[in-house]
Amino acid sequence: MNLRPALLGLAILTLAAPAQAQLFGLLNRKPAPVGPPPGTPPAEAEIWPYPAPDPQSWWDEKRLAAEEAADPLGGRRIRRGERLPAVDSGVEASTYRLWGLMPLQWQLLRGDEMILEVWSRPTASVRQTVTRVVVKGDEVFVQARAGLACCEAGIGRRVGLDAKLPAGSADRFRALRGQPMWNSPRDAIALEPGSAAGVCVEGSSYDLTLLVAGGSRTIRRACDLAEVGEAADALEAVIGAALGHEPRFDVVFRGSADFSAARRAYQGLIAAGGALKPDPDARPQPPGLEPLPQAEPDTPMGSSIPNP
Repeated sequence: MNLRPALLGLAILTLAAPAQAQLFGLLNRKPAPVGPPPGTPPAEAEIWPYPAPDPQSWWDEKRLAAEEAADPLGGRRIRRGERLPAVDSGVEASTYRLWGLMPLQWQLLRGDEMILEVWSRPTASVRQTVTRVVVKGDEVFVQARAGLACCEAGIGRRVGLDAKLPAGSADRFRALRGQPMWNSPRDAIALEPGSAAGVCVEGSSYDLTLLVAGGSRTIRRACDLAEVGEAADALEAVIGAALGHEPRFDVVFRGSADFSAARRAYQGLIAAGGALKPDPDARPQPPGLEPLPQAEPDTPMGSSIPNP
């Protein structure tokens, strides 16, 4: 029996095996992941393009206009005799931009338009939120952000939502303009008859700002239930308007904007003869909500609001 042909065939198969393996390896190889290089900052990673565009066209490309829900008062120009609001809420314009919101200091309000804004800051967590309701005629918009405000150069794990509320929502928020709390101390301490002021250890503090065409008011209510209870109506309305749009935001408030316990605590304080006294270390409120000078119609010479 001639074994030479069999041995030759075996040799050919042996030599072809590595090449076959390489061929199958190429066919089964997964494509390289498309994405930014390791170490790219999160803000840049979200918009990282692939393949990379021409560097000059990246800068020259027209910026997309924000949707109305994301910027309800956008595109307005300052009229003659009109000025931007003086907001003394303690939040700088740069802080708003970290949260992806148009600064309150840049919002032009006219007529009976209003903005109601709430910041929540837990004492035992860095998970903060900012919720804003904008009333524009018969339209109402809610903008909300949540994130970790600590330990990074930006807001960690930031999540947001911008939505238009159902028709007929405006009256509920306009009614909040007449709340007595806007004339109460900016920072208050709950004092029961014959007792000393307590110290807030656990809970959440809330900063509420009302902005109208005539000015603004800001109050801060710390984690004491009786203090928070004075603002229960506004907190339920504003935070409740943001729930149901984004599950990750809802988690912060456990899906509910129920401040009934705080409301009862405040009512009990007042019924017992107690009161919210001004914090001696607090800043005073700015001047009253007197009307601003009547603005003239738009003119070609009007200057525009700064763009972010």
